[in-house]
Amino acid sequence: MDLTVEHFEDVHLHAASVHAWEQTYSQLSPGLVRSSLCQIEGSRFQFFRERVNQRLVQHGQAPRDRVCFALPLSWPGSACLQGREADDSSIFILGGGDEFLFHMPQGLDLLSITFDRETFMQTLDESPWSGDSRQWLRQPVLRLPERRLAQARQRLLQLLGRSIEDVQGAVQGLAEEELERDLLEELICLVADPEFDRDQRHASSPGSYIVEKCHQMTLNAPQVAPSVIDLCERLRISRRTVQNSFRAVTQTTPVNYIRCIRLNGVRRELLGSQPGELSIGDAAGRWGFYHLSHFAADYQALFGELPSQTRRAGGTSGSRRAAA
Repeated sequence: MDLTVEHFEDVHLHAASVHAWEQTYSQLSPGLVRSSLCQIEGSRFQFFRERVNQRLVQHGQAPRDRVCFALPLSWPGSACLQGREADDSSIFILGGGDEFLFHMPQGLDLLSITFDRETFMQTLDESPWSGDSRQWLRQPVLRLPERRLAQARQRLLQLLGRSIEDVQGAVQGLAEEELERDLLEELICLVADPEFDRDQRHASSPGSYIVEKCHQMTLNAPQVAPSVIDLCERLRISRRTVQNSFRAVTQTTPVNYIRCIRLNGVRRELLGSQPGELSIGDAAGRWGFYHLSHFAADYQALFGELPSQTRRAGGTSGSRRAAA
């Protein structure tokens, strides 16, 4: 097994450090980032805990040939995955290769486990609950009994702590097999609880659909930011509907959301290039910012630093790592 423990001051560096996940994180709430990532990886599973002090939207693709689960350890606010609203009794499920959009509340503490799909399905089929369990794998958000979910969180945290000790103590081989078995058993038993409603269905909310369309429009044409009027005309809805949708899903206005997505795009451009390769003005122009003084002020308000202070490729990474 491999263990990495990292601390970050930038959500983009954090996102790039989650192994095997093709994803971007965009910061929505203003202020300096404080985040941590603890990852344990075996040959057929990945077990990690991430904590971020800012509100984010994650966009990307789950690892192929995997089954992915996530359990919030704390629930400081509203969240939405694949258009489904979630609360403190929810867990998240993604299939391998699924594209996802996840609106995370500020200060979320999340445990995630991914399994090799073939291994997981074989273990599920060998369990007493295989008959009706495959259907819930297609549901991105499942609500479980609060008592049972609290027990699962506690046991998973104990497994994480024990596994860190095993890796640091150079206990390999058998420890990896035991951890994989324990994680499989915990997740399969969790959704096999007799109180779990296997018939639950959670439809995508209209508000999340509106936000997702806006998100895609912004990424598809970054140099021309969509306006609220554009959204109203494209989706044939009222201005009030747009405003209310963004408030419910993102806790901010559509104008600020679009601005944040574009500012995060510039930041990724800067982090991934050297000053001689890409100027700040050119990076800003790629995302539709042409008034540099206004851009710099907005950038500083969101990230807590000027664009000229952002560490470029080849500089200090903005993270601290301990590996075993």
